Amino acid sequence: MDTLSYKTISANKATVDKQWVLIDADGQTLGRMCTQVAKLLRGKHKPSFTPHVDCGDNVIVINAEKINLSGNKWNDKTYIRHTGYPGGQRSLTATELFGKDPSRLVEKSVKGMLPKNKLGASLFRNLTVVTGTKHAHEAQKPKTINLNEFK
Repeated sequence: MDTLSYKTISANKATVDKQWVLIDADGQTLGRMCTQVAKLLRGKHKPSFTPHVDCGDNVIVINAEKINLSGNKWNDKTYIRHTGYPGGQRSLTATELFGKDPSRLVEKSVKGMLPKNKLGASLFRNLTVVTGTKHAHEAQKPKTINLNEFK
């Protein structure tokens, strides 16, 4: 027999198995939690991972206001943006951004860990970050994942 008896299966939109996942950010370190969230969004934890397909899960992060940052990052970490006008560079510290909206801190961290293309933009739409424990996706019956046990 001259042919291979196996083939590499490439996932596509029709064959992908998307789940709903709930993650509690209470007491978690920002960067370490967000790497796991980005891995879940991308689908890298699945054996059917395909780099050019959205094969990741839909992730809901609750208790975003209870996130931790190590060291002096609350004061030293800056988030820079530009208004588009000359001299329009603006910056916020992590404390100031957290004071405006705690969920933005998690969203910006996860978005920076996703691909910088159309696929990354569509993956980012699968993320929901909320403060508190109430979220709008109860009907999907998300499976709770403990990040301390997740690898």
